[in-house]
Amino acid sequence: MVRPRRICIVVNSRANYGRIKSVLRAVRDRDDLELQLIVGASALLYRFGNVVDVIRRDGFEPSATVYSIVEGENPTTMAKSTGMAIMDLATQFENLKPDIVLTVADRFETMATAVAASYMNIPLAHTQGGEVTGSIDESVRHAVTRLAHLHFPATEQAADFLRRMGEDPATVFMTGCPSIDLIAGLDLDLPADIFVRYKGVGAEIDPAAPYIVVLQHPVTTEYGRAFEQINQTLQAVLALDMPTAWLWPNVDAGSDDVSKGLRMHRERYGDGSLHFYRNFTPEDYARLIANAACVIGNSSSGLREGAYLGVPVVNVGTRQGGREHGPNVVHAGYDADAIGAAARRQIAHGRYERSEMFGDGSAGTRIAERLAGEDIRIQKRLHYD
Repeated sequence: MVRPRRICIVVNSRANYGRIKSVLRAVRDRDDLELQLIVGASALLYRFGNVVDVIRRDGFEPSATVYSIVEGENPTTMAKSTGMAIMDLATQFENLKPDIVLTVADRFETMATAVAASYMNIPLAHTQGGEVTGSIDESVRHAVTRLAHLHFPATEQAADFLRRMGEDPATVFMTGCPSIDLIAGLDLDLPADIFVRYKGVGAEIDPAAPYIVVLQHPVTTEYGRAFEQINQTLQAVLALDMPTAWLWPNVDAGSDDVSKGLRMHRERYGDGSLHFYRNFTPEDYARLIANAACVIGNSSSGLREGAYLGVPVVNVGTRQGGREHGPNVVHAGYDADAIGAAARRQIAHGRYERSEMFGDGSAGTRIAERLAGEDIRIQKRLHYD
């Protein structure tokens, strides 16, 4: 009897988990695949929402955990965290002996996964390659593409870019984004207790009344400017005078400056209409933004899941610069007046038509099928016609 192919999936953040959960399920449910799960980086930390607890409640027990985040949230600690993750992941890969390692998207932790697997001659699969954005994510994403042996892009344009970058067309499979799988078929009604159940701090939000969602991360290539940038967004949101669910930023360089801006505001002026949260489950986050009057910030979820949900979005700044998006997204610079004006237009517009540009809800199944069936050659070569 042929043993199942061992698929090791590395989850490093709350966004990572939402973007790979359906693949975890699809791999687990196949007899010809064996799921190995490594949880690491900010997914293990309390201040970023203890994502590992959500993972366990969903029925996925990690095969290993990797603590690699160096405190400080600056460019030096990002580089050191990447180095630590490479060392620890190499040990875990040696212990688990996976047949394929699957890594997600474009975060600095993704780079660590790709480097460790590549140097250990373990075939690497990569989701969401070929996309265009701002920040260091743009460079990381394409660097991981060069190391990967199987590519699962989320859009036709991204798949075309991968082929034009010199990747073998036989290794590029347009599957859609697994995050859409969680939304398709999900009951998107907002639970009456959602704002109470996730606690947080700040003003009370009535789930029956219109509200805003804000999620703004630091931009690593603009390190040192996050404090000023978040204050512009704060001014704009406060001027809208609507109940606001504000999620804490990720662990990237500059996160401390974003957090500092939010804390200083609370200390000086109180909460006003704002309520701050650390994390939501992927499903409840989908419900949260699906029912929002507007999503403001620079998270890719506004462009990706937002397109499928038809939620009005104001994308702030350069972090998503160049990324594909639907008509539900308008852009604003780091300027309170511009952000506020864009938000008012979006709120007045209301819902947009659903777009399936990032997938139709079957990405996880498609990815699992390829992980089970593809023959992979470790030696990579550029493939130009």
